[in-house]
Amino acid sequence: MTVMTQPLVTDEQRAQLLAVGEARATGQPIDPMPVVRLFTPDAHATWLLAALDPTDGNTAWGLIDLGIGIPALGVVKLSDLAAIVGPLGRPVLRDLYFHPVRPLSGYVRLAQLDGSIPD
Repeated sequence: MTVMTQPLVTDEQRAQLLAVGEARATGQPIDPMPVVRLFTPDAHATWLLAALDPTDGNTAWGLIDLGIGIPALGVVKLSDLAAIVGPLGRPVLRDLYFHPVRPLSGYVRLAQLDGSIPD
């Protein structure tokens, strides 16, 4: 039996992430809204992504919370995330219900206060 998994980002989200990545690459001072929230359903890790490197289309930038109490801005490769499985064998998933309510800096500020990315 083959299990179908959802893509980590949709085509529309990829376009949004690349647009922000282009702005970052040209040095524009921006505070983007996050585009996608990825998480491990069985390991407490969360990635709130806001940009995708336009040169490789694989390196994402955003707020990373590995579930150890020190969320921080950083980069991660989508291909690496696609290969991760948690302790119960569950892959990284896209939060289908995520709708950003503040710019990335707001999520960073709250995550630093709380020790994790707020829902």
